[in-house]
Amino acid sequence: MTRAAQSTALDVADAMRSTLARRIADAGCDWIVPRWPAPAGVHAFATTRNGGVCVGACASLDLGGASIGSASPDAAARVAENRRRVQAFLPSPPAWLTQVHGAEVVAIDAPAPSDPPRADAAVTRRANVVLAVRIADCMPVLFADRAGTVIAAAHAGWRGLAAGVLENTLDAMNAEPAQIVAWLGPAIGPTAFEVGTDVRDAFVRNDAQAHVAFAAASPGKWLADLESLARMRLSRAGVRSIHGGGMCTFRDPARFFSFRRDGTSGRMGAFVWRS
Repeated sequence: MTRAAQSTALDVADAMRSTLARRIADAGCDWIVPRWPAPAGVHAFATTRNGGVCVGACASLDLGGASIGSASPDAAARVAENRRRVQAFLPSPPAWLTQVHGAEVVAIDAPAPSDPPRADAAVTRRANVVLAVRIADCMPVLFADRAGTVIAAAHAGWRGLAAGVLENTLDAMNAEPAQIVAWLGPAIGPTAFEVGTDVRDAFVRNDAQAHVAFAAASPGKWLADLESLARMRLSRAGVRSIHGGGMCTFRDPARFFSFRRDGTSGRMGAFVWRS
């Protein structure tokens, strides 16, 4: 692709992102449209806790678990309404996952499987299939190849990161890592995520350089930088275009749910699809 063609493609992609961001803003929502150099046919956004109808600790845009059937009738109805509001911005119902803080990746070939697969990442090459991950401190990581032929979404908490969920996602995409762009969504930040030595050891034993993502807090306790760990692992896997980050769920209660902060919380969502 010539330099002029690349510039035109970026202009088209920026216009499409601006259109989505404008639609979201016009609906009165403060949701997040990634600023990343994904191709024009790739679309994405992440919700915040705002714009829904839930009450109490889950106010207001709680998107619930993989299935909402086990909730009370009133809570289930509120979550269903929240999902309906999000659906207005999507081309098809999202493919939810039964997330288990692991490293399993599934291929999604049709919208909204009736039985959400047990996995923490998904990949698709199909148009208008919406990949989704639910978050409340763990980091959503969205992926696209520069050709716009394959996309992925990963739920990356510390367990999934240590187990290789990002590397497994890249493998499942079956694309050259240098041709993949990644976006890091809101997650618990480095001044709030206190962990034990076992968490630090889970990273440092496989990568000595990971020690820079941990700051001593007190005897046997460390402050972990989830974003830095994700960036290091993506870079080591060959990804050169990494964007987003800098949004702490714990420190911004007006905008984000945080399980670590509140003990009980709703779930936000991050979505990606290709047209």
